[in-house]
Amino acid sequence: MGENVVVAGVGMTRFVKPSESPAYTDMAAEAIRAALADAGLGLEAAQEAYAGYVYGDSTSGQRALYGVGMTGIPIVNVNNNCATGSSALWLARNAVASGRVDCALAFGFEQMRPGALVEHWTDRPGPLEPFNRLTDEVDYDGDVPMAPKMFGGAGIEHQRRWGTSDEAFAMIRAKASRHAVHNERAIFRKEVSVEEVMASPKVTSLLTRLQCCPPTCGAAAAIVVSPAFARRHGIDARVAILGQAMTTDRPSTFSERNLMKVVGYDMTAEAAAAVYREAGIGPDAIDVAELHDCFTANELITYEGLGFCPEGGAESFIRSGGNTYGGGVVTNPSGGLLSKGHPLGATGLAQCFELTGQLRGVLGPRQVEGARFALQHNIGIGGACVVTLYGTA
Repeated sequence: MGENVVVAGVGMTRFVKPSESPAYTDMAAEAIRAALADAGLGLEAAQEAYAGYVYGDSTSGQRALYGVGMTGIPIVNVNNNCATGSSALWLARNAVASGRVDCALAFGFEQMRPGALVEHWTDRPGPLEPFNRLTDEVDYDGDVPMAPKMFGGAGIEHQRRWGTSDEAFAMIRAKASRHAVHNERAIFRKEVSVEEVMASPKVTSLLTRLQCCPPTCGAAAAIVVSPAFARRHGIDARVAILGQAMTTDRPSTFSERNLMKVVGYDMTAEAAAAVYREAGIGPDAIDVAELHDCFTANELITYEGLGFCPEGGAESFIRSGGNTYGGGVVTNPSGGLLSKGHPLGATGLAQCFELTGQLRGVLGPRQVEGARFALQHNIGIGGACVVTLYGTA
């Protein structure tokens, strides 16, 4: 693809509860304006735009962007479930890397309704029906909504194979809360203990309420440009995308009746391997990561899928502090989906916002010291997984 695409500007709103949410148009406009200001550009510089959202009408992306300006550019609306924001970023990066444009805008937003996120997934018809049917057939947790049954079941698969303790999953949520204390844009900033996590109400036989991400409203945006464009416009080009891959399901997702595969373990491993090859570095080089912790079980199995530890090594990785400051890879310094929040269309671009700030070294008390390489993992059931690797110049 030639030279690496530069992340020129990023913007993000504060993530809030549905009861506190502004209109999606206002949130999206705030994030886009912040990204443009960060890049030192006007909207007229963007030659294409990719808008990500899950709950919304057709062409909501146009409605959101028109609040910033109407420049006649192509606007593509993207819905890849929880991987929507990163899918928009993937499209924008490819538009620039291909040479078709020099500057592209990716933005995402979500205005969710009140109620636990698990209820947003209950028995959704259409494309997710094969997943719903499969989870009904497996012997985990009986009459539980699809998403927690799938992700909780993936955690139980890991326990059955490797003897992973319930406490290891709760430790992930406690870690997320410690990180989120320092993130002024996170929805939950209160630190919780492992004991509090385990004592919260049960959602499945493994997962408690505090191990499930909340319904969230918010928006985020990124401007990506070619190196030549960055030079012409005097843009800070320290952060670039060194590798990026999108994967989707294979027959094994359904045929092997393994819920780790159902929730995307194989997609994650395949996408990560492709990104490491493209970037020419391995997982040992990664300093900081934002990964898709919609449930604690998914973060735990993703450590192994991304190569941060060997298969079966997740609990040791957690207990040794390998996933936090002073360890091998600081995971979700933002607080992740569990504490920062998960507005579906914005999540992937909020991850980009966090990692760009980490590589610029500007995030104050949550800064990962000396961060040079950052990995982003965003997954959506149905399915899609996007892994992106960023590096500093």
